[in-house]
Amino acid sequence: MDITQLFKLTCELVGGLGLFLLGMKNMSDGMQAVAGTSLRRMISAVTNNRILATVVGVVVTCVVQSSSITTVMVVGFVNSGLMQLTQAVGVIMGANIGTTITGWILVLKIGKYGLPILGASAFVNLFAKSDRWRYWAMALMGVGMVFFGLELMKEACTIIRETPDFKDWFQRFQANSYIGVLQCAFAGCALTTLVQSSSATLAITISLATQGVISYETAAALVLGENIGTTITALLASLGATTNARRAAYFHVIFNLIGVLWITLIFQWYIQLIQTIIDIDVNELILKNGDDTYPNRTAAIAATHSVFNIANTILFLPIAPLLVRFLTWIVPSKEFKEKPRLTDLDIRMLETPLLAIEQSRREIEKMGIGCSRMLEWLQKLRQQNDPDKTMADRLRHREQVLDSIQDEVTEFVTNLLSANIPHAVAEEARGQLRMADEYESISDYIADLDEFDQKLRRNGHRFSEKQRTSLNQLNVQLSDYVNAVNEAMIQENRNVLTKTENMAKRIRTEIKQLRRGHLDELSVGTTAPVVSVAFLATLNAYSRVADHSYNIVEIVSGQK
Repeated sequence: MDITQLFKLTCELVGGLGLFLLGMKNMSDGMQAVAGTSLRRMISAVTNNRILATVVGVVVTCVVQSSSITTVMVVGFVNSGLMQLTQAVGVIMGANIGTTITGWILVLKIGKYGLPILGASAFVNLFAKSDRWRYWAMALMGVGMVFFGLELMKEACTIIRETPDFKDWFQRFQANSYIGVLQCAFAGCALTTLVQSSSATLAITISLATQGVISYETAAALVLGENIGTTITALLASLGATTNARRAAYFHVIFNLIGVLWITLIFQWYIQLIQTIIDIDVNELILKNGDDTYPNRTAAIAATHSVFNIANTILFLPIAPLLVRFLTWIVPSKEFKEKPRLTDLDIRMLETPLLAIEQSRREIEKMGIGCSRMLEWLQKLRQQNDPDKTMADRLRHREQVLDSIQDEVTEFVTNLLSANIPHAVAEEARGQLRMADEYESISDYIADLDEFDQKLRRNGHRFSEKQRTSLNQLNVQLSDYVNAVNEAMIQENRNVLTKTENMAKRIRTEIKQLRRGHLDELSVGTTAPVVSVAFLATLNAYSRVADHSYNIVEIVSGQK
């Protein structure tokens, strides 16, 4: 083989693979952006029902075009405590079925149209004003890249077929015996581990098979091994994760490993069954551009991949609870608290921006609930003659917790914004950063309100009965206002400004009246100076709580 042919082979194979991988990413990003809201609903709908969880796994993987992304995402959910292991098991099984969609996409005989599809969709992506059109175009651009990359790899495989040295090397892999099947499966596993994409290795396998470099039987055995190789991504993602997250990753490995082991035992019968099901001749030669090709092998390989994963899932579904118990036994829980962070945020989620933004949103919802509870505790503490020390410590601790949550949310959302994400997600992310800051400020002022009261007590003073009654009434109004703001934020109610406008006005009016009334009383001279200062500072702090709550209202309503 001369240097020119080797150079051409390398360029076409590497270039084709690169285009294919980039196409898969564009297709995934475009589909995620278009189906974002539905994707959120599906993930949140996952229950302990294994069949429903499996269906969700299938659909999500078809959308994101990668079982690796889905399983890493599941590991992240389990790690953050938002998904139970029994739920994760179903989604992982569904992801294995969903990933077979790639093979069926490649069955479409539109390879020669890959470049025109790429070009046309690129123009739409560049010049479309609507985000939705741009992301549809990105997905189609990905489809074009996938098919054009596949065509380039097929051309490269033609060079391999025509080169005796390369062809002889590939002929070593023959799935005509049990040992041969295992060797091919191991080669497929190693290649997938190296490339980190089962879709890419599937494309290489199809290219080799359709050009006649390897037989259909060898390609089928390689595909089985690719199922094991794809588990390495989730396994790596589970390093340093919680026990349950590692159990989910180990399930993925066990699920695919056992599946491959049992199917290899009946391999010869299995591939005959596949050929019977699809009813095509995998060895039919067709002349294309002066070269012999085997186009029917693409459908046969896709069917081999799909039927294996469907059969494996049907086999595992009834025994999934037993496997969960087995995983709990072999990966025992640790005695110490495993969660090093306060939030459930996980960097694994950044791979799927539309789900990541939902995760950070939930943390901000927790901040709002935390502020409401702090106001409740403040009300109780101020009424007590001897303040409950445990409750007071809890209030101060909650303020510190909200500070830390804001830091973690800010870091997470900033990392999300640095990626290439849809405009709508970027807008929501910026709004979340502002809301996290507003809630943290509210918690600071509530902590100050308690400190004003505690300081007075330490100096031998207290607010008068009349002042305590007024402040408690104001506290109740503010609690109602903050709760209404929290509810609107959770429900994404754009009409919150109109809904809460009267509440905000009443609070401002009440604060002004209390301040004016207090200043009038000062002329009588019955209030101690230290109590007067504390009362005015308390009114100011309540005013600031109302202002920051109003800022959140403006963000939710889209006014700010």
